[in-house]
Amino acid sequence: GEESRVEESTMAALINPNPVVVPRKVQHSKPEAAGPKFEEDGLQPFEVFDVIRDIRDPEHPHTLEELQVVREEHVSITSDTQYDATHVRIQFTPTVPHCSLATLIGLCMRVKLERELPLPGKVDIIVSPGSHASEADINKQVNDKERVCAALENPALCRMVEDCIAPPQ
Repeated sequence: GEESRVEESTMAALINPNPVVVPRKVQHSKPEAAGPKFEEDGLQPFEVFDVIRDIRDPEHPHTLEELQVVREEHVSITSDTQYDATHVRIQFTPTVPHCSLATLIGLCMRVKLERELPLPGKVDIIVSPGSHASEADINKQVNDKERVCAALENPALCRMVEDCIAPPQ
């Protein structure tokens, strides 16, 4: 009847109607801890992962961790003690190679990291090589400060980012 037609049209509109969902791992750091704790021992990959793992997917009621879009082992950190700079590199894998929301996901990670881990250095957020049809374009958009600022001036896009990075209810 009418209900199944609505369900079918909703399913057809989804970019990935049947994502693989994995159980959440134990969280390493405590989000209620006052300030980042990396000052004494250097920033650790799990601390970066703990910030981005709970970002909600724009299309599904799951987190980026549950959909395996982000994984702790895909966060790397290098430190340059000479310049007191840290380079964080996050590789993420969209659930499908034609995901039109990959740029939004990268933007969500960038915004949440800038708010919760103000880093003295560079953060590169890149699509896992070979995992997306528009890999180079997404990497350019998500890692260019002017493009990120311009994107966040769009009120609708800004609302979507805020919805995805809001703490879990």
